[in-house]
Amino acid sequence: MTENTCLVDKLRAGQTVVSAWASLPSPIFSNLFLKSGYEAITLDLQHGLLTTADARDSIREIIIGGGHAVARICVDDFKNASWLLDMGVEVIIAPMINSVADAKKLVEFCKYPPLGSRSYGAVGATMASGTTMDAYFASADKKTLAIAMIETPEAYGALEDILAVDGLDGVFVGPADLSLTVSGGQRVEPVADASLAMQKDIAEKTRTAGKIAGIYCVSKGHLQHSKAVGYQFMTFGTDSTLFMSAASEAAKALD
Repeated sequence: MTENTCLVDKLRAGQTVVSAWASLPSPIFSNLFLKSGYEAITLDLQHGLLTTADARDSIREIIIGGGHAVARICVDDFKNASWLLDMGVEVIIAPMINSVADAKKLVEFCKYPPLGSRSYGAVGATMASGTTMDAYFASADKKTLAIAMIETPEAYGALEDILAVDGLDGVFVGPADLSLTVSGGQRVEPVADASLAMQKDIAEKTRTAGKIAGIYCVSKGHLQHSKAVGYQFMTFGTDSTLFMSAASEAAKALD
């Protein structure tokens, strides 16, 4: 996590970063994503098949390959947020952050005192990056991000208060769950007009607060729309979906 390769530096400078989404339990996929041109890879520990051991090995693969490791934790799994940061993750995305209290709890586990209560000892991060423990500690709170997922009407309603939490670096929209929860479980419509309007509003309020707006994109068109309305960090391209799509195309030759 050097000055030249830090993901946060790119985002703070106004750059747009598109991350791959990894759900399969092998660091091989992280390696292939990097070789394919992605600079960041998001490991999905909430819905993906990765164990913590898989995540550890993938993080090391990403760092050694010159990429940026991002991780989405499970709901309320804040203890693993600290551990993943210790392994070398630069961004923690936490699902179902519905209130100021939830956001403060995320910050508590992601930031060192006085902002939070993360404990000293980032062994994996320092070993993989070749930096010292003291050097890592000195810049960690600025060089790592605590990102809250906005995916419920409660979170959307409390957005400005959540954004005001000291130490929270930004938000990440889960468009499928946001449309599902706002509709009372009736619809999953991440790119419906009403959904896109909410996503635009979230991006605008986040940028106004001086924080980073992120989103999971479900299509190339959705990616382009998200960038246009102010999202800087976007995920697009999931390993399992990409593999199945390519395999299905190849299998047509068998007909």
